[in-house]
Amino acid sequence: MHRDRLIMQQSRISFPIILIAIVLAGCATQKSSTTSTQSKYSEDLSIWRPKVEPAIVEITNGTEERKPTVYIEPKYAVNEKIDVVLDSIDRYNLSRNFIEGFTIQIYTGLKREDALAAKKQLTSSLPTLEADIQYAQPNFKVKVGKYYNRLDAQQDYSEVKRYFNTAIIVPEKLPIGK
Repeated sequence: MHRDRLIMQQSRISFPIILIAIVLAGCATQKSSTTSTQSKYSEDLSIWRPKVEPAIVEITNGTEERKPTVYIEPKYAVNEKIDVVLDSIDRYNLSRNFIEGFTIQIYTGLKREDALAAKKQLTSSLPTLEADIQYAQPNFKVKVGKYYNRLDAQQDYSEVKRYFNTAIIVPEKLPIGK
């Protein structure tokens, strides 16, 4: 019994040492095998590349006449149905006096003097942009530009943001000029 305990104690000590030795031996052989295979590896992939045939160009006198192409109406055309839908959309758009767009708001607040100062600062900093002051009780708002999509507004927004940290892009109903 004493002998069995002694063997178990020795095996407990030797097991971690054996495990470490196996791991180190495995790492050492793995490194050497990968470096040797990396330097010797080669593969010819040229067989998979597409081959391009040279184009053959025929030179003619130009005496051949071409037949004019005749328009053929498609068999399953839906042009008439689409025209009706497009006409109704057109009538709806003509009845509206605005379109959905975007603008850049550089100031909003209660004081008219601050709104005028913001407009003056914008015209001195960026003279190509026009600012409008709008009053919606009780706030004054200074808005810049009229854009049909957000991407166009984003280009000017990056310039305006340098001078006005609180500037934001807001949706706006843009009037249609007739």
